[in-house]
Amino acid sequence: MRHLAIEFNTFTIVGRCARTGALGVATSTGEMAVGSRVPFVKTGIGAVATQALTDPRHGPMGLSLLEEGLAPDAVVERLAASDPHIEARQIAVIDAAGRTAARTGSGNRDWKGHHEGDGFVAMGNRLTSAATVEAMVASFLSSAEEALEERLVRAIEAGRDAGGQHGGQRSAAIKVCDELDYPIVDLRADDYDDPAAELRRLFDTYAPRIPYYRVRAADPSIGPFYLWKENQGL
Repeated sequence: MRHLAIEFNTFTIVGRCARTGALGVATSTGEMAVGSRVPFVKTGIGAVATQALTDPRHGPMGLSLLEEGLAPDAVVERLAASDPHIEARQIAVIDAAGRTAARTGSGNRDWKGHHEGDGFVAMGNRLTSAATVEAMVASFLSSAEEALEERLVRAIEAGRDAGGQHGGQRSAAIKVCDELDYPIVDLRADDYDDPAAELRRLFDTYAPRIPYYRVRAADPSIGPFYLWKENQGL
């Protein structure tokens, strides 16, 4: 029986910032709208990424299991046990303490695999080579002084530059939560020849607005972004 997973390809990094506790996921794939299926993040709880022949239900379920107090390896085991098609999936989990777990199903097509590090997981399936994941790992480790969202975007760029996946990419996304009850970064590039470049453009436009949106949520009287910038002397 042919595994349908051989038609799908994605590379993803899941991470935590040791300084701030921020949690996030960045991802890119060969189909549209990867941000609707792969990244799931909850403030103070953790992050889950589910890909390959994706079942997005694993995201909310994984976060609920983390919230119940299960460790990431137990979460992955529970997800695997609940899914008759688990060998067609690829899953990564990180909790609020930075503990990680991941699983690459045997039905994924080469190159496939994952790398668990201190506070992150990089993974991919149907990639041009292991270099895609290796480049994401190297990028994440070499940018520890940056905010988590910047590190995640850089990692996706590095994966693309190292070869990405067979047939190229069409969409990319990033989602990051920190101390707020909602994502502070949630951006998607949904149908582009170079979605990592579009994600970078969106992120660079959005990043200066992050402190503004933090303040505006508590104080809507601050007005539009351009006035806030002027008042801040920016």
